[in-house]
Amino acid sequence: MKAATGRLRLGVVGLGRLGKRHAENLAYRVPGASLVAACSPLEEERAWAREALPEPRLYDDYADLLADREVDAVWLVTPSSLHAQQIIDALRAGKHVFCEKPLSLDLVECERVLAEAARYPHLQATIGFMRRFDPSYKDAFDKIEAGKIGRPFLVRSQTTDQNDNNGFFVRFAATSGGIFLDCTVHDIDVARWLLGKPRAKRVFAAGAVALHEGLRGFGDVDNGVAICEFEDGKLAMFYASRTQAHGNDTHSEVIGTAGALAIGRNPRANRVEIYDATGIRNECTPSFFDRFEDAFLYEARAFVAAVQGGVGAGASVQTGATLADALEATRIGMAMRESLLSGEAVVL
Repeated sequence: MKAATGRLRLGVVGLGRLGKRHAENLAYRVPGASLVAACSPLEEERAWAREALPEPRLYDDYADLLADREVDAVWLVTPSSLHAQQIIDALRAGKHVFCEKPLSLDLVECERVLAEAARYPHLQATIGFMRRFDPSYKDAFDKIEAGKIGRPFLVRSQTTDQNDNNGFFVRFAATSGGIFLDCTVHDIDVARWLLGKPRAKRVFAAGAVALHEGLRGFGDVDNGVAICEFEDGKLAMFYASRTQAHGNDTHSEVIGTAGALAIGRNPRANRVEIYDATGIRNECTPSFFDRFEDAFLYEARAFVAAVQGGVGAGASVQTGATLADALEATRIGMAMRESLLSGEAVVL
């Protein structure tokens, strides 16, 4: 189900700050892809699409886009609470589907998606854990697979955003699922991936509101820490923050029996170092868009290649996360939120 040109015809759904990035990648930077449709309930976002994209058909209703017989695959960049049903609707409409994380904020809904996807083995369905496509993370994974650090047993990983005083994170808190499902879910997926996908046994989480008092009303925090115990004695330690002064600082460390690997410890924007009266420093990546620009692009190319290569639902896209991986990351993230609210460790 591709156009006569052999290109995969995609429709992007959701044109917010991340949706716009995905739409531009699909329209101009992904070989084999053709962005033919876009959907948003907001007129200002559809107006942006008219100006920025190569004449896509525009919809204000998702059902209308799914009814478009000229769309082979949908690319969902919509609120987390909508993901599960929108994935199911896409599969039932015969569309391949890529969806931004998380799979859902509800484990029953996650399991419903997996069961539904199993009915459509010819359709590709994947969740956007783009760090697996970041060149540095992929290199670390390959080195671990090659035994360069012996047996990996501990991951330390963090996702920290530059402080944003305009109140976005407080407004977003009602639907984000909390800091662990919104931010740490990426680190959870990375930790499982780098440690060989062990089963989680127990988590403990704690947090603090350092700056954004409005988060308290949602049971959320702007800084959180968590520990996850896996089977076979493997461990992961996580830190998430929305209050960093220097920029987006995403990095991970993997410790093994014969060495260790650090990925992105210095969040440098480029290779320039500044020498002045304050000392020696470098500018940092201001946002996760900038830090993972290549990863977003590579995951899009991998999705298109997987569809064109006939890889079905539930299978991994190169080194991408499966629906089952997304379910496990959600399960662990939800347990962290439960631990944060209860103050007790949670057994999985």
